[in-house]
Amino acid sequence: MRALLPLLRTGPGWRVGAPAAVRLPRAASAGSGPRRAMALYRTEERGQPHSQDYRIFFKNVAGHYISPFHDIPLKVDSKEENDIPTKKARNDEYENLFNMVVEIPRWTNAKMEIATKEPLNPIKPDVKDGKLRYVANIFPHKGYIWNYGALPQTWEDPHQKDKNTNCCGDNDPIDVCEIGSKVLSCGEVIRVKILGILALIDEGETDWKLIAINVNDPEASKFHDIDDVRKFKPGYLEATLNWLTYYKVPEGKPENKFAFNGEFKNKAFALEVIKFTHECWKAMLMKKCDRGAINCTNVQVCDSPFHCTQEEARSLVESVLKSSPNKESNIDEQVWHFLGK
Repeated sequence: MRALLPLLRTGPGWRVGAPAAVRLPRAASAGSGPRRAMALYRTEERGQPHSQDYRIFFKNVAGHYISPFHDIPLKVDSKEENDIPTKKARNDEYENLFNMVVEIPRWTNAKMEIATKEPLNPIKPDVKDGKLRYVANIFPHKGYIWNYGALPQTWEDPHQKDKNTNCCGDNDPIDVCEIGSKVLSCGEVIRVKILGILALIDEGETDWKLIAINVNDPEASKFHDIDDVRKFKPGYLEATLNWLTYYKVPEGKPENKFAFNGEFKNKAFALEVIKFTHECWKAMLMKKCDRGAINCTNVQVCDSPFHCTQEEARSLVESVLKSSPNKESNIDEQVWHFLGK
């Protein structure tokens, strides 16, 4: 199998040949506006785009490798805003601000995902039967109809039944459908307001779909709960349900099913689901449950038994790049052999 190409490209906020200190973080310029989450994180591309070797690794603003699954906080920290809530998110709404990792930009078809089984969990193309996966265009839509991604530090435990659906989780971070007006980029980290949630049942597994909006969207101040989506974006929730129902049909699969007869639940319900999946993630990171093949290597959760140093993380990325990303069964063994744990 081909090793990953040692080709380095620039992700958002980076420039070829320039040290990180030369360039100010994007969206961190002087002014009264809030610093965006992307000012705190950068991406580094490896391999050829549209190939099985392609990976997007994440770094913090200091240039250290991190895991977007485990090291980016779930909640937006008010200290990142100098303890001053943004104009779009004051008082109690500040409790409803979460970091979202964008995996798939709106209107695109390539299925990209956080590599939960690989060290430091880069974003990678989804592969099935040796081929890259793309979603079909579901008339009248083109590709994904939202910016699609996940909340970090959440996990839908495949060994624990969800009390609301009576089905176990799908073994991934909880998914987010971001409904703002901007087309985002793969690997962006944005701050979102949670508006509601839909319970998709995928082959007997619970696969929650959060509905959220970028807090920096021009219309974000209008949206506070799921009913605001019906009011200000009429037809969008119906289109979302339709898309999620039929998007696998062109692959020869049956229509997807939903709990609650396809009813979208409100913000309060969604926040409880997020809390539950965050607790599942914490149990996994502390080795208190069966994580299966999930790779929990991290650099920021200091009390986790899977914690590694910044130097180990950098060497780990370079070491894993020499191995085939398809040898998932051996990746954990390589990681812990490398770390001496």
